Amino acid sequence: MSRPQSPSPTVPSRLLEPGAERGGLLSGGMRRLRALWSRLAGEGTGAGEGASPGPRELQRLREVLEHCASEHGGEVSSRARAAALGADYLRMGPDGRRAVMRMLSLEFGAPAEAIEPALREWQQAAAPEARTLAEARLREALRSRREAVLRQLHALPEGMKFLVDLRAEVLATLDADPALGALEHDLATLLQSWFDLGFLSLERITWSSPAALLEKLIAYEAVHEIRSWSDLRHRLESDRRCYAFFHPRMPLEPLIFVEVALTTGLADSVQALLDESSPALEPSRADTAMFYSISSTQPGLRGISFGNALIKQVVVALQRDLPGLRQFATLSPVPRLRAWLRSAGDARIQSAPSERERLEFAAAFHEPLGVASLERAIDRVSRGGDDPAAQALRPVLLRVAARYLCEAREGKRPHCPVARFHLSNGARLERIDWRGDTSARGFAQSGGVMVNYLYRGEDIDDNHERHLASGEVVTGASVRRLLRP
Repeated sequence: MSRPQSPSPTVPSRLLEPGAERGGLLSGGMRRLRALWSRLAGEGTGAGEGASPGPRELQRLREVLEHCASEHGGEVSSRARAAALGADYLRMGPDGRRAVMRMLSLEFGAPAEAIEPALREWQQAAAPEARTLAEARLREALRSRREAVLRQLHALPEGMKFLVDLRAEVLATLDADPALGALEHDLATLLQSWFDLGFLSLERITWSSPAALLEKLIAYEAVHEIRSWSDLRHRLESDRRCYAFFHPRMPLEPLIFVEVALTTGLADSVQALLDESSPALEPSRADTAMFYSISSTQPGLRGISFGNALIKQVVVALQRDLPGLRQFATLSPVPRLRAWLRSAGDARIQSAPSERERLEFAAAFHEPLGVASLERAIDRVSRGGDDPAAQALRPVLLRVAARYLCEAREGKRPHCPVARFHLSNGARLERIDWRGDTSARGFAQSGGVMVNYLYRGEDIDDNHERHLASGEVVTGASVRRLLRP
């Protein structure tokens, strides 16, 4: 496979436009799909480009939905009806699509005339054999008619991707229109079964992978923006690895991918990892695999978890290929730290550092430690330069971050979503890194702080059970020291 060619090192602008690849039902790929489905339908469909259908058009669509739900006719006619419905949907504007979604959700549930006798049969069944059979018939009677429509759409070319993007659109609309709840439930149930881990394959992505796939890495990267083709190539060098899960019905759509750097010891700076001028490390010399970015790519698969399995399978693959690796860890963001600071209150912030550290902070920044002054100090240090006051900020911010990660809660689980993910997977909060991410985003989210979560094979199950039982944050020695000012 030839390597991607680019006339300049700049990422194509279309890939960086919001929603260019995440745009789902409105993306260029979906416009191509609309044309394909229109040809499968065999004739022109009724909805105009971007149209909001009137009463007559809605009635026509309702009749098409009825035909799809009835599942009458042969395979060719069923396929043509489903293709016509899908092409019409893709051609409509937002109001028309919402009208069809509401129609599916509200008018195509399970038929009452089938439920009632099946329920009576189940209630009246006495013998175990009869009750088991009645239960199966009741489950079949409870199957919604909209499920039949969704299954026919799924059977079309690229129908799986269409339904994933349809659920993304439903989820984006659900808060404003709770009537879509039944459609969302059926989509979630079907996608959960279709995206079972047994159907997925783990693949390594390299610089020799198809150019279309490499473009999607650029578009989908959610943690550390890929700025250019040369940046991407650096992330795929010999001392780097990128792995993704794929579904056979979506072969060029990574569902989730992780980027790994091979290092000696724990890395404490993402800028150092992403530095394109840094020499590549001979993989055989590495003793640590640093997971520095993990990105879910399909909003329509929200709630279907792949991350835990991805990390575990990647660890197995790395151990197989590089037996010299001794540590598996992350360099992770703390995305809600500064937002939490603003709600924590002065007393909570002031209790984290020692009295000496509070006095040194006040002397360096000419004001006592509190929420507002800590925010101003972070903003001052973020502007760069050789600011001697930064050394007075360092112990304060690291101790506050340790308190946040170990004590701030949503229910009994950590407030930080990244901590929840790794701790529930059995990792240990090993180290908190000062100036781990000095980008504008890093300072805005966490004051530049990043975290190393360590995965130790012999401890993963025990850590997972302890966290699951009580929300305990299992910590390394350096973090425990930060919790004792």
